[in-house]
Amino acid sequence: MPRLLSILLLAAVAVFFTSCGTVSETNVKDTTRTFTTVVVDAGHGGKDNGAFRRFGGAEKNATLDVATRLASKLRESQFHVVMTRSSDVFIPLDERAAISNRQKNAIFVSVHFNDSGRRGIRGFETYYHSAAARPLAYRIQQQLMTLPGASNRGVKTANFRVLRKAAYPAVLVECGFLSNRTEGAAARSANRRDDLADKIAEAIVDQRYGKGTYRAPASTADAAATSSEHGN
Repeated sequence: MPRLLSILLLAAVAVFFTSCGTVSETNVKDTTRTFTTVVVDAGHGGKDNGAFRRFGGAEKNATLDVATRLASKLRESQFHVVMTRSSDVFIPLDERAAISNRQKNAIFVSVHFNDSGRRGIRGFETYYHSAAARPLAYRIQQQLMTLPGASNRGVKTANFRVLRKAAYPAVLVECGFLSNRTEGAAARSANRRDDLADKIAEAIVDQRYGKGTYRAPASTADAAATSSEHGN
């Protein structure tokens, strides 16, 4: 009996530490067909450069530019948009998730660029944690794959903190490898960043209202979205 009690106690402790600080899968509200707010998260920032590569520069600059462009396009599509950061500042991961969780009827989209010690590796990846976020993740990945030269690294589940702690459907998008000569150079291009933002925006709008409903803005958001360009 004492041994059985010890096993049960150990199991209870393991469950506690595994679930501590997370949002239960059953508590993630599926808003993928109702959301009116999009929380756009530009990865890294401030003291956290993210990846830093000769080809692509600092990840924190590239993510902020794509995220700013994405926010502008979503606002033109009549969504309420909240950015976790709109300048080169450091925001802790827990606070990023908390910003999203404070909203009403939202989804969370985190923008990143990838890195590898092998320069030949390239391609787009989209991650999700809760089952509610799966359709959005696949839709974003499908849209990114329509870009010229796109390489598909797939849609995957991940235990990233910003996804695990989200009370709403949350995805993290890897917009290419800064360590790859081609994708890194593309990440420095304003046109490429705008294209990335446009494809993600299209996926979000189509997820909410149905395929084919997105109307790309007549002009790019260059004026509003180049605040991070000088940081490269």
